[in-house]
Amino acid sequence: MKKTLLSTVMLCASTMLMAQPGGGFGGFGGFQMQQPKLETSQEWKDVNYAGDDQAYHTCDIYLPKVEKAAYPVVIHIYGSAWFSNNSKGAADLGTIVNALLKAGYAVVCPNHRSSMDAKWPAQIHDIRAVIRFVRGEAKKYKFDTSFVATSGFSSGGHLSSTAATTSGLKQTKVGNYDIDLEGTVGCFANESSAVNAACDWSGPVDLTKMDCGPGMSMGANSPEDVLLDSKLDKEPDKYNSLSATYYVNKNNPPIIIFHGEKDNVVPCCQGKMFYEKLVAAGVKTEATFVPEGGHGMGMYSEENLQKMVNFLNAVRTGK
Repeated sequence: MKKTLLSTVMLCASTMLMAQPGGGFGGFGGFQMQQPKLETSQEWKDVNYAGDDQAYHTCDIYLPKVEKAAYPVVIHIYGSAWFSNNSKGAADLGTIVNALLKAGYAVVCPNHRSSMDAKWPAQIHDIRAVIRFVRGEAKKYKFDTSFVATSGFSSGGHLSSTAATTSGLKQTKVGNYDIDLEGTVGCFANESSAVNAACDWSGPVDLTKMDCGPGMSMGANSPEDVLLDSKLDKEPDKYNSLSATYYVNKNNPPIIIFHGEKDNVVPCCQGKMFYEKLVAAGVKTEATFVPEGGHGMGMYSEENLQKMVNFLNAVRTGK
């Protein structure tokens, strides 16, 4: 699938997305079926993490079936090419979220502002607000904040990865572009927005090289163009500011990557470039590139889900 076709499909679907509380759009290419009911001990739906009345600032919270005093936390972010502001109900619940819950992790699935609501960096401001909310409301929701990780598919993988590679960095200059990475969303400004680990499932992580795959063409008005309200040849610094790879350094938390070799939406070279940069910087990382994996399709095997859990467990326990 060429990016020109993808962009047209996504732009046409965006209005429907923002009107669908359950969400059905799988992000950066693909659609997700509504997921089955999860086995949990407690659930909270439509919790506002920003202290306002906006649906795009709500999250769903799931606690594992086995009850404990507190649980380590993973924030899992849906994919939508940044076009959806209300797809938390379809955030890989039957696969990634289910595996995390069974492994004993509390899971928070947030909405965030779409590229139609606000331009970059509003989306990372929202995710950082979720991280601070987790710490600020730890007692109420039984969160063990000694371990807070992010995870995400497609554009959610981008936000998860960027939250990790910018962890601890509140403001910086990317070329001539000044970027505030922290924002002021929410009521817990004094809490940390740092994360302990991240999972990247098929994420676009270098938005200056989305043509890296064979047969890939950016086309006009790509999702990243819409998000930045710009063009790569006009404002390359903006595209670097959107790229998780730009911020890679030795202080990044551990990151695990999953990408399909046959992904025709976000090319697999994105995941491979990310992995190579992390290794070169000395960041703890693992990567799985699935030979027959597409954009989400064929990616969620029990083996891969267990790799994710094992990686997070190892980071959390220091093994």
